[in-house]
Amino acid sequence: MAKQIIFFHGGGSKEDFEADKKLVESLEAHLGQSYDIQYPFLPDEGTPDLGRRRQISQAISESGDGVILVGHSFGASMLLACLSEFEIEQRIAGVFLIATPFWQGSQDWVEAFKLRSDFAEKIGSKTPLFLYHCLDDEDVPVEQLEIYKQHLPWATFREVPTGGHQFNDDLSVVAADIIRLFQ
Repeated sequence: MAKQIIFFHGGGSKEDFEADKKLVESLEAHLGQSYDIQYPFLPDEGTPDLGRRRQISQAISESGDGVILVGHSFGASMLLACLSEFEIEQRIAGVFLIATPFWQGSQDWVEAFKLRSDFAEKIGSKTPLFLYHCLDDEDVPVEQLEIYKQHLPWATFREVPTGGHQFNDDLSVVAADIIRLFQ
């Protein structure tokens, strides 16, 4: 039976979904048929967080035990928010966060994206957690990865020298960690 992965895209538009589809295709190519990747489109619902927390929570609740969760950019930050704010009943095999912004500032629009101050305690250290960031990311400064290192010291952090925000559409580093998780 194939291992289940749910990939949550960044941004809030159909264009963002299409751009991240290349990342999903890269994972599929590197992981092979032993993995079933679900890639739901998460539309902007017009709520302050675009509906992401609810959408992600629902997708996880419809999955089976042992699901692998992957998020890119905004999808990664909202996945982290969801995991720290909702009671998740499914056993999660691993969480893989790619180019994850750490939302800061006092602007009204940022408030809905911020993590709670106790998010790290709510995540816990039992589920394997990986964060990836390209050093030349033009959209999410790599300094934000440093903030996550302070809050989540048990997580595994991978700094990739080049690839930009989209990792040159190559998630081989993520696929390698997913495969190692099950060895």
